[in-house]
Amino acid sequence: MKLNTKLTLFNTLSKLVIVTIFVLLLPVLIRNINQNFTDNKLRKQKEKVIQTIRQSGLKSNLYTYYSPIKDEFYSLDEDSLDEALDTIENEPRKIEGDTIAYRILSYNFASDKKNYLLEIGRSVDTISETTVPLQNIAFVVLVGMILLTIAADQLYSNYVLRPLGQIIKTKLVALKFPNFGPYKKVKTSTSDFEYLDISIHKMIETIESTFQKEREFISNASHELMTPISILQSKIENLFVREDVGDEVKARMLEMQRILNRLKSITKTLLLISQIENEQFLKEDTVSLNSLLQEVHDEISIRLQSKNITYEAVVPMDWKLVNVNKFLFFNLFFNLINNAIKYNRENGKIILNAAHQNGVFSVSIADTGIGISSDNLPYIFNRFKKLRQSLQQDSFGLGLPIVMSIANFHQVKIEVESVVDKGSTFRLIFPGFLIEN
Repeated sequence: MKLNTKLTLFNTLSKLVIVTIFVLLLPVLIRNINQNFTDNKLRKQKEKVIQTIRQSGLKSNLYTYYSPIKDEFYSLDEDSLDEALDTIENEPRKIEGDTIAYRILSYNFASDKKNYLLEIGRSVDTISETTVPLQNIAFVVLVGMILLTIAADQLYSNYVLRPLGQIIKTKLVALKFPNFGPYKKVKTSTSDFEYLDISIHKMIETIESTFQKEREFISNASHELMTPISILQSKIENLFVREDVGDEVKARMLEMQRILNRLKSITKTLLLISQIENEQFLKEDTVSLNSLLQEVHDEISIRLQSKNITYEAVVPMDWKLVNVNKFLFFNLFFNLINNAIKYNRENGKIILNAAHQNGVFSVSIADTGIGISSDNLPYIFNRFKKLRQSLQQDSFGLGLPIVMSIANFHQVKIEVESVVDKGSTFRLIFPGFLIEN
């Protein structure tokens, strides 16, 4: 989940909690508001009545007035109590056989040496009539404000986090590892993102420099090693034709020649990897996939026969690889099938299957070999880690790194599934622009 989505979700949830609490408290708040409003109105009415009495005096000693629908009443009567009274309380009154709850203001005062009690009341039911409409209005206003703030939060989060998305897209996702190209500053007013942008650039520069040095070393070392190896091979071959060299010495020279051949093979492999990663190969070939795999099978068939391994290939005749390097793809399939033979069992099977599903072109190579443990699976394409299977097979451990280098060069993805003692499956996923069918 993206950061701005998380922020918006958090803001939305927090506002929903606030809304829930507000909705639960709304009836109490509205009731208190109505009650306070009614109390203020009763006090104002009391002040008007008292002011009228002071100006005009009392025309009668007693009067009571009820509104036609009995929602309000005024009452003025003589008061026998000497204590001061100025209260507002809810009280029931029985009027014409009906008991009605009123909010009553009670106030006593003296006039012409007599005490009087003034009561002004308003029906509680009338007060409550405005509660529901006020609740609805408050709820609608609150929901509208919440929606507006959520939209504002979303827009602001997108605006603030846009530089972070640009950093991820331009500095990490869109770059071809490890060739990163020139540095382009991401425009942002947030100092944290500026620091992140610069830090990622410095890290990338370090990684790029390290990879470049590694490539240069492998390339230079491979070139430099080829010359002395070739010279030593030539000298050993010349010694074989000399008559004064005994059989025991020749046996040792044969062993030396095997070691030199292994060293030469390693050097050529490292040089090939270096050339691939430095993109020194052209991708201009168009080749039938079926024909290419047949060429690989023809060259490797003797190894299949030596272990009595059944080989089955299901490949459409009309599939063509376009804009590729045929030599490199030959090496890719050769190494994969060779590994499937090398780590297979006697009388085992190798099944090669090409498929096109949901717009995805893939070629899988499955074997019934010893498999790869889950601990070793993440490291099988690492050229610097020699796995136990390679040690047992007297291998250099560079076949799969070559496969990965060729695949990356052609933007082909590789998926691997393996179960120990049951076999492995390597699945090549081709981009659509490499396949014609």
